[in-house]
Formats: sequence, C-alpha cells, structure tokens
Amino acid sequence: MKDIFHDSPRPDPATTTAPTPEPPLRRQRDYRLYWTARTISLSGSEVSRLAIPLTAAALLGSSSFEMGALTAASTLPHLLFGLVAGVAADRMARRKPLMIGCELMAAATAATVPLFWYLGVLSVPYLLTVAFVVGACTVFFRAADFPYLLAVVPPSQRTEAIAGAQATQSVASVGGPGLGGVLVQALSAPLAVLAEAIAFLVSAALLRSIRATERHTPAAPQGMWRDIKHGLHLSLVNPILRALLGAGATHNFFASAYIAIFMLYALNELDLPSGLIGGLTACFGIGGILGAIIVPRLVRRYGNERVLLGSVLLFPSDYVVVALTGGSLPVKAALLGSASIAVGIVIVSFATCMNTLMARETPPEYIGRVRATSAFATQGVLTIGGLVGGVLGELFGLRPVIWICAAGGLLAIPCIWLSPLRHAPRP
Repeated sequence: MKDIFHDSPRPDPATTTAPTPEPPLRRQRDYRLYWTARTISLSGSEVSRLAIPLTAAALLGSSSFEMGALTAASTLPHLLFGLVAGVAADRMARRKPLMIGCELMAAATAATVPLFWYLGVLSVPYLLTVAFVVGACTVFFRAADFPYLLAVVPPSQRTEAIAGAQATQSVASVGGPGLGGVLVQALSAPLAVLAEAIAFLVSAALLRSIRATERHTPAAPQGMWRDIKHGLHLSLVNPILRALLGAGATHNFFASAYIAIFMLYALNELDLPSGLIGGLTACFGIGGILGAIIVPRLVRRYGNERVLLGSVLLFPSDYVVVALTGGSLPVKAALLGSASIAVGIVIVSFATCMNTLMARETPPEYIGRVRATSAFATQGVLTIGGLVGGVLGELFGLRPVIWICAAGGLLAIPCIWLSPLRHAPRP
C-alpha cells in the first residue's frame, strides 16, 4: 500500500506562507459601494418621512384620519408581502437584480409626486398609493438585502459588515431629518420628495457597480404557502432563532408603545422644546454609529452570544431614565441625551449580534425566508404596540405607560437568557 505520509511532499516551513488576511472592510470596494448605497437610500427615505406628510397636511389639507391612513399605508406591505418576499429572495440565484429593480420602482413612484403637484392633480388617495408602493419595494428589497450582504463580504468579516450595515440606519437618522427640513424649507415639500427619488436612483447605480459574484443555490420551489411554512417552522423550531425572534418582537412591541406617547410626554410633562426632541433623535443615531464601531471589538473578545446577553439586560434603561428625569432644562437635556446615546449603542450591538447569529444558524437556502419571518414579526408588532401605547396613555396617563414599557422590556431578557445562547463557549 502506498504510504501517503512518506510519498507525499511535505511543505517546507521556510517557504510556506500563511493565508493572506482579508483587507479591512473600508478598503474593500464592493462593501464601500454597498454601504454608501444603503446610507444614501435610507437618508432619502428619512427625507420622505417628513416631506410626504407635510405635502398631505400643508398643501392638501388632510384630516387626522387621512394622516393616520398615510402612516398605515407605508407599513401595511410588511404584513401583506413580508413572508412572500422572503420566499422570492430564496428562489433567486441572483438577488442584486431584485434590489436594483426595487430601487428603480421606488424612484419612479416617488418622482411622480412633484410631477402631479406641478400638474395640479396631486391628491391624498394618490399619496396613499405612493406610500404603499414605496413600502412594498422596501419589503422586497430588505428580503434580498441581508442575504446579498453575506455574499459581498468574507465570512470572517460578517460581524463587522453587519455592524456597518446597522450603522447606516443611525447615519440616516442623524442626517436625514435635518436634510429633510432644509429641503422642505428651500424647495417645498413636494420637491423635497424628489430628493428621495434621486437617492433611490443613486443607490441603484452604486449597487449595479458591485462586482461580487453571488454563490447561491436557489431553494427548490414547493409552492408558495409550503415555502412560507418552512421558513416559519425553522424560525420557531430552532431554539436560537426562536429566542432571537421572541426577544426582537418583545422589544419592538414595547418600544413602539413608548414612541407613541413619548412626544406628548416630552412636550407636556418634561416641557422640552421641539428642537431638543429632534436633538435626542440625533443622539440616538450617534449612539448607533458608536455601537457599530464598538461591537466588532466586543464580539472578538467575548463572542456574539455574550454581547447579546449583556445588551438585552440594558433594553429598559432608556425608559427608566426618561421616567425619572426632572430638574432644569440643561439637566434634562444631559440625562436624556446620554440615555439616547447609550440606547443607540445597545440597540445596534443587539441587532448586529442577532443578525450574525441568524446567518450562522440558518441554512443558506432558507436565509431569505427566516429573515423575512423576523421582519414580519418585528415590524408587525410595531403597529399593535403603537395602538396599545396610545390607548394605555388615555387610560392611565403618560408616565405610567413609560414604566409599563420599562417593565415590558424586561420580558425580552428570559427569551435570551433561558436559551442555548447562555451556554455558548467563550471565543
């Protein structure tokens, strides 16, 4: 028998070279293009969140019911198409064309708002249609976005890449509202919507320039409903995915209830000027950026599981600070600003580790469906949580609702701490 140990040539230690390490993400062209595209697109969406309601209220004289319907129209596609979008993403060998198509469709739809306004035919029902179509494009884009990111970056840099992707939302939340205010002031609300259309176009062009090759074997179609059930089944049967889904949905429910009454509480109970309230949003975005910088280092030292275990403990901290805050305006500004920065760090840390673990636990052919299931659950509870927060505020007052949300935030802790994530070995 041939002796493979002696007949095979042995590598010479003097000439053997270690594998070439991957360059930092900031030096990788494809990731830079991806990150820039997402930041520009999300910033445009932030502009639209201000410009479209202002168009409806200031130029079309919308009623309260119509304003509420306008908000619902943008989130309804998550409930109608969220799970279907996940199946569609899993069935595609190449997801980038779907993402580019969604950006182009959203751009064309948004661009009709200033056109119809100029022609004098803009109406509230048409704005509802625009909000719904752009929302549907967002749902299908997001279903393909996360799996595509995993194709753009090496597996060893996934945590850092996901942290950077989470930071795009923070960057947009810092710059988007301010940019929207400037554009509305300078151009008028309908023309400001044009900025969103341009942002979508730029995003599509940048995505098209990415050269990374997708190595994805599409899942064999077994019927839409059966494919949806497979994604739901995996999300609920896998104990880690189930824990992540439960914690995310629980947090979003109470966060939405809190957001529903925070504006009234800040204005009526804390006597905060509206400029300071906007500044708190910017502080949250700054915290998100800091979190994106910090979390890769924490993960390298402690692992995704331990960072997740620690961050979920801090979910209610922001609510507690808000409920206890008092004193002079500078004191309130310092306390609330610090809490907003801290919770921005916590949320980005949690979301980064959650998405990294989701990618690790999910077979590649299911990643679109599992991601869509997560989005369906976490986005779906936002509407319910907001309604519950408003009703509780009417029944019990604003401060008690904040304490209820703080107590509810604690419910996310056992989802994580009683799961196998608690027993993960340290890296």
